[in-house]
Amino acid sequence: MKNVLWFLLGIIGGFVAAHLMNKDPRGHELLGEIDARISEFTDRLADAYREEEARLGTDKAE
Repeated sequence: MKNVLWFLLGIIGGFVAAHLMNKDPRGHELLGEIDARISEFTDRLADAYREEEARLGTDKAE
């Protein structure tokens, strides 16, 4: 139970820190850059998944 409490406090602390960081113009810019990198990564991952799905779909049709 103690570990769950520490975990929840860590999550809440992270949200508070991100909120405070977002108020500062430099922090806002940094969080925007991080968000852009995460979006680029997830887009590439989704594209790779779709390509693999299409490749496997054409292999089954043959």
